[in-house]
Order: sequence, then structure tokens, then C-alpha cells
Amino acid sequence: MKVVVIAVGKVRGDLVSAVQEYELRASRYWKLEVMEVAAGTGGGQASASQVQESEAERILARIPSELEIVALTRGGKAMGSRELAGYLEEHAVRSSAGVAFVVGGAFGLGAAVLERARRKLSLSSFTLPHEMARLVLAEQLYRAGTLVRGEPYHKA
Repeated sequence: MKVVVIAVGKVRGDLVSAVQEYELRASRYWKLEVMEVAAGTGGGQASASQVQESEAERILARIPSELEIVALTRGGKAMGSRELAGYLEEHAVRSSAGVAFVVGGAFGLGAAVLERARRKLSLSSFTLPHEMARLVLAEQLYRAGTLVRGEPYHKA
């Protein structure tokens, strides 16, 4: 089953190697594809909603139509590791085309993405920088794979 991560912006700084490591680990379990879209800065002149709209256009243009969209947003539903594993396993068992997880930029996801999303997922009630959200998501995708296969990574 295909799992796509679409994120606004690149991971920079100290988290680069950690994100790469967990995305590599997750790719052992899922057909993982990571796509980055440019942040919509608007040259510093755009409003938050204009930035969200421009990012939403770029995000939606990259998502294959057959994938179920999961928008990562603080206002979404929290899901435990086992619940995420079950959700992904259910998609795999149904022979679903896959799932696209979408990580927004500095102003969050635009309305167009949120409207198209089948699910809204909260990684935390905290606001996370997109780099941190990418790391948490990548680790949870890896953990979900180990849970589905009954491997010993998950201790709780």
C-alpha cells in the first residue's frame, strides 16, 4: 500500500538526519513517497490566508486522486499508535490505493485541503513546527509498520 507524505517546506537543521532515518525505516513497511512543496511566503506581503491558499493549491496538485487524504492539524482527532497501525492495516487489507498525510506550513493547512481530507489527525494539542511534525509522523509510520508485523519495537 502506498503512503504519501506531502509537506510544506523542507526539513532543515538538526532534525534532517532523524527525519531521514525514520522515513527510511518506514519505507521498509509501506511504499513511502515524500513530497515537499514550497512554502507560500508571498514575499512577506501576503496574508496568512493567502499563504494557506497558495500552499493548498500546490499540495492538492500533488496528491493522486485515488489516495485518501489525512490532514495533520492540531484540531484533528488524536490517534494512538495502535489505532494508526490498525487504520493503515485496514487500508492495506482492503487493497486501498493508499493514504496521503499532509503537513502544513507556518500558518497551517488551507481550507481546500481540510475540505478534501477524509480524516483530520492531531499529532499533539501543541502547535508543532513542520519539521517536528514530519519527524513525529515518520516515527509513527515506522512504529505502525512494526505493530502490523508484530515486531518488538513498540513496547507500550
